Amino acid sequence: MMIFLPRADRFDWRNFAIRAASGIVLGSATLWAVMVFREPPGIWGAPYLAMIVVAGALLSFEWGAMASPANATRAAVVTTLAVVSVVLLAYLRRYAEAWGCLLLGAVAAAAIARSSRARAVDAAYGVLYIAPAGLLMVWLIETRQGAGWTLMLFGTTWAADIAAFLVGNLLKGPRLWPRFSPNKTWSGFVGGLVAAVLAAVLIAAAFMQLSLAGAALIGLVGGLATMAGDLWESILKRRFGVKDSGDIIPGHGGLLDRVDGLMFAVAAFSAARLAVSVGWAH
Repeated sequence: MMIFLPRADRFDWRNFAIRAASGIVLGSATLWAVMVFREPPGIWGAPYLAMIVVAGALLSFEWGAMASPANATRAAVVTTLAVVSVVLLAYLRRYAEAWGCLLLGAVAAAAIARSSRARAVDAAYGVLYIAPAGLLMVWLIETRQGAGWTLMLFGTTWAADIAAFLVGNLLKGPRLWPRFSPNKTWSGFVGGLVAAVLAAVLIAAAFMQLSLAGAALIGLVGGLATMAGDLWESILKRRFGVKDSGDIIPGHGGLLDRVDGLMFAVAAFSAARLAVSVGWAH
């Protein structure tokens, strides 16, 4: 007996121009911050650091609004303090203290949430979800060829997102996981992975001392992580009963809707960077 998977609904393309314009503005600002980065704590690292700090604060407020709507401000402030502290410690290369601050921040968020009769696990998870990504983004750019690795991270993530969106809506086909994300398709998934690999190879060839085979493998892993982060955020939004994490970015929704894949991909790229540094991959 043949089993037919449900097919994706027709996508509304009317806001595509808005999405594209928003993406170009955010992408240009991000690339500029990466390219002017210098070894911290020099002044040239300030734009990149400011970008991560501001993003961490916005993500914290979006998380508070989703996870603890009755106590959104209190939850957001605690999460923001924890995230910003972790990022600043990482910027100063005090990584042990940064990881310790992350754990203490999660405990503090849970304790404050419990005192206000909110779900402690959701408050703690907000810190554990947001802060590690900020820490790893700082660590990655500080490593040897850090600018190249960071460019490859952003390029791979953006390529996977854009290709999944375009290919999925052009080719349609069976849905990837209709229970949690009805608009994602298998065609978009494959298209996103192919684009991620191509982006990683092109960036490595232009900016890095890394074999193209190694770059292709890293791009594939990064693409998978990007898709996983996107699906995970869809699960979280379904859990909290919201369509978008916010409305700060025209055409996209909240910032978390825009960087969900990046938050997983930076962990994958950090693991790959460690593997290269110890000779496991080249």
